Amino acid sequence: MFRYRTFCIAAAAALAACAGNAPRGGKPTPAPKADDPSSALYQRLDEDSRRYEAGLALARSGETERAQAEMKAALDDLRTAATECARVAECDQQRFVAGFDSLLRAGIGSHADSVVEGDTGATTPEATEEAGEGSPIVTAMPALGRSITLLKGRELGDIIALNGPVKAALEEWLTQYRPNLITAYENYQYLRYQMWPEYEKAGLPEALLFGMLAKESGGKVHAVSRSGASGPLQFMYATGVRFGLGNVDGFDQRFDPRLAARANAAYINEQLAIFNNNLELVIGAYNGGEGAMQRRAGRGESASGFWSPEVYGSVSQETREYVPMVLAAAWLFMHPERYNLEFPKVAAKPGSITLKRPASIAELTVCLGQDGNAHDGWFRTLRNLNPQLDPQQQEPAGARVVVPQRLEKVYERDCAGGRWPQLAAELHEAIVPAPPPVSLAQSRAPAKAHAKGRIYVVRKGDTLAAIARRSSGCAVREIAAANGLRGPNYPIKPGQSLKVPECAR
Repeated sequence: MFRYRTFCIAAAAALAACAGNAPRGGKPTPAPKADDPSSALYQRLDEDSRRYEAGLALARSGETERAQAEMKAALDDLRTAATECARVAECDQQRFVAGFDSLLRAGIGSHADSVVEGDTGATTPEATEEAGEGSPIVTAMPALGRSITLLKGRELGDIIALNGPVKAALEEWLTQYRPNLITAYENYQYLRYQMWPEYEKAGLPEALLFGMLAKESGGKVHAVSRSGASGPLQFMYATGVRFGLGNVDGFDQRFDPRLAARANAAYINEQLAIFNNNLELVIGAYNGGEGAMQRRAGRGESASGFWSPEVYGSVSQETREYVPMVLAAAWLFMHPERYNLEFPKVAAKPGSITLKRPASIAELTVCLGQDGNAHDGWFRTLRNLNPQLDPQQQEPAGARVVVPQRLEKVYERDCAGGRWPQLAAELHEAIVPAPPPVSLAQSRAPAKAHAKGRIYVVRKGDTLAAIARRSSGCAVREIAAANGLRGPNYPIKPGQSLKVPECAR
């Protein structure tokens, strides 16, 4: 028994997941350069698409056997081409996403979507399995293609409810937060090789990872919230420790993209088990706390849905906004072309440089200029790829720094010697005048600061911002100055003694 609709859905489940930037409005993608190794793969995509559409025409005319043979051959070759595309750095997998999406839409509602070859219309176990992980088509695809849109065997697109809150969130991402969404996408592309494998191993969809990253930090690895949540996925200290994010040699592992993604995936899977795979409840728990969510919704099969009045109406306004924003970002990651959205093409293949002269991340940013990234330069990307480095601290000659591969030649050309590194060093070594002595400052502004102070011993979970809020009116920068801490992160660790001056705002 053969059902064309099942075959189409299986193909879509296999490849609709490469999610990202598909051509908008059905417009053709510009032809690749002649020397592009991916051009042959794109040609196969076009030929197989035409062959599949010809098979649909045969099905509509009643030539069932020929239609089946043509469509199967087209999809088999297209599957092979897509697998090869995943191994070619220059190959744009989103083009295959758009191709499969187009073929699926062409089949739905046509004669090929109806029952053929004596099918009674019943949904058999074999037909159900065909669209899931048991499908030979899905199994043959790279894990990237299989996992992106599948969550516990269900299509993520089937789980996300495009209700009022989610549609409102889509509008927000597409209007005032569009720059934030694009920036988050760009940041994620550089971090993807570290973060996505952890989600893939956990069997979670990539679109969910992007949705959480976009809402939590925008892909800024060193983000720290007012409450002390830190890193690209904004773990509180205690939760981070519970999922293996500690402090190693003074480095807070919440800022490590790979480890943060692993911890986030472990948390998501833990909570999916508690909430019977209810994704909205899990996302809400990530934002508002799992204990609070269990008290409101219950757990297991008896748990109420997030959108039910008793749950949605009882969570905080922040969580009511957070959940649909995460879902909307995930949805746009999968279907940008449906919303007149175009994500940028990012050449994010990782590489590294070996410093030929001492340099800090700040100095490298100056000498690298805007080559290949005219939008905002390379500071954020270099910081994200080297989270353990203080951006103002010079690293010695011979040190290895992770950079996008395309910057390796730029470094050799512009930063290994010559005027740009000299200029960067000159700016970096500029001396900022020290503030006046405390006695002079007191005479000029007696209400600003007092010489007296106290010693505070840092506890687990403390941040400098939290300590400042509990102090006598001191700003973060005043406590940092009193202890020689450098921004923007002002690193502290449990057991450390801090001088906390008495301040008046």
